[in-house]
Amino acid sequence: MIIRQLMGLNPWARVLIPFLFVWVLFVLIFYSKLNTSASASSSNVHGEADDAIKRLEQALQQLEQSKRIDHELRLMVDEYLAEAGQSADRKQRFIDELGNKLEQEAPGPGALSLARSRGTPTLEYERLRRRVQTNTQELWNLLQSEVTKVQKQAQRTAPELVKPLSSFLSLAAEHKRSLLTDIERTRAADGYEVWRHREAADLSDLVQKRLTHLQNPENCSTARKLLCRLNKGCGYGCQLHHVVYCFIMAYATERTLILKSKGWRYHKAGWEEVFQPISDTCLDSNGASHASWPGQANTQVLTLPIIDSLNPRPPYLPLAIPADLAPRLMKLHGDPIVWWIGQFLKYLLKPTGETRQMLENGIERLGFKKPIVGVHVRRTDKVGTEAAFHGIEEYMTAVDDYYDQLELTEKVEKRRVFVASDDPKVIEETKRKYPHYEVIGDPNVAKMAAVSTRYTDSSLNGIILDIHLLSLSDYLVCTFSSQVCRVAYEIMQSLYPDASGRFRSLDDIYYYGGQNSHNREVVLPHDPKGHDEIQLRPGDLVGVAGNHWNGFSKGKNIRTNQVGLFPSFKVNDKIEIVELPTYPDVK
Repeated sequence: MIIRQLMGLNPWARVLIPFLFVWVLFVLIFYSKLNTSASASSSNVHGEADDAIKRLEQALQQLEQSKRIDHELRLMVDEYLAEAGQSADRKQRFIDELGNKLEQEAPGPGALSLARSRGTPTLEYERLRRRVQTNTQELWNLLQSEVTKVQKQAQRTAPELVKPLSSFLSLAAEHKRSLLTDIERTRAADGYEVWRHREAADLSDLVQKRLTHLQNPENCSTARKLLCRLNKGCGYGCQLHHVVYCFIMAYATERTLILKSKGWRYHKAGWEEVFQPISDTCLDSNGASHASWPGQANTQVLTLPIIDSLNPRPPYLPLAIPADLAPRLMKLHGDPIVWWIGQFLKYLLKPTGETRQMLENGIERLGFKKPIVGVHVRRTDKVGTEAAFHGIEEYMTAVDDYYDQLELTEKVEKRRVFVASDDPKVIEETKRKYPHYEVIGDPNVAKMAAVSTRYTDSSLNGIILDIHLLSLSDYLVCTFSSQVCRVAYEIMQSLYPDASGRFRSLDDIYYYGGQNSHNREVVLPHDPKGHDEIQLRPGDLVGVAGNHWNGFSKGKNIRTNQVGLFPSFKVNDKIEIVELPTYPDVK
């Protein structure tokens, strides 16, 4: 019986095989059509069609590689199930006894299911489940990119192929959504949901208690302190990340963080009029000795520079997580560093009564309710310098995809989108072009977010409300080049056991400004198929520069020093783990 229960883990791995064969079949069909069309065309069209065929051949090679990976994943799951089966009798007796006990206390068909939900998954299972989900999306990115290229070329050389290619892409997208839905249903039914929620709450509670303990020493006059000045010359999201960096440094050095915020460019009166003080007992920077970083261990008050000027740079800067929490956090969460950053924001962003009332009024005034997708569109100071322009159509394509996916499992009465921007015209454009959506947004807040009026109290309230509503959304569509969206994404992690997949970035992958290196570990070999690709061997470390969202990422192989593209599915994130204080007095 336990084997049958554990087989509930298997469908998401097994379903990949027929799914991929269907995709390969469709690609072969259209490959044949392209070939036929190319034969009937002029010599010029011949050459262009050949280029299209070569791109499809490359896509087919990637699909074949993915098929082999999925076969390996299936074998791994089967091996796990076989090992679990060795202790089936003992586990079954335990589950039956617990189920009987629960049925006596609360009779009903859900008792046995509740008993199973008390279990704990293995790290291998959670990692494998997330990898299948991520690589399904990466496979779709590859296929969509390659077929779209062929479509554009077909418009010039073989117009009769445009419609069937569009039909193929639409059907493939439907397959992708169905598969992702099956994977999500398997997660929801695998018996570990109670554990995930409980573990997320327990871990968060532990970190919040540690931060409270650190920030409220028994004797402020003798406590070791870390002084952080809220004076970094950048926008609101960047300044929040500056305070988080200071807080991480305080946690790692076991020093109480003292935040000096008078004269803050967003609110001259300081942090404490907008958010609650970060300590109940220790807010002054007085001490017997003062020094700038790194100082000495016995220096009572250390002053931190901004992260860009920090020297020496300790290993516990982002993207590192604490060693004592790492085993639990890596099992619970798909991107542990985002959860870790989110915990510091959870502690810091406790609104005052006035700020809380402003947030509640904003929610009521805008009619914010779920389901809803949060869209952040950056238009002013970053576009053309740090970030490229992205039309509203790109954002809404991702929004459409989210709702198409959601409607496979629940009825959506109204598609809603919350639009936050520093350009009020974006909100009106969205309403005009997408009348079938309920578009929520405040043009006045967008006006105040413009560079000329950004550093005012009204603008501050607007950006606080925008980030709050973005974080409360079910899904985020944005550009991660913007710190506003990254902050919202970080805050979102404290609202779910694992919200690492609740986003679509149109440009960057997640990063933390001033972070240490972001490495990925190669798990599958790769030989370059073109001059712009790099060689990979299992065990290599690749410093990742970004994801092109077309099946490929860019990075530097640390072993070979080669810089170039590589298939995204052939690597796993390398979690940076460092020894940090464990705060044994906090339980």
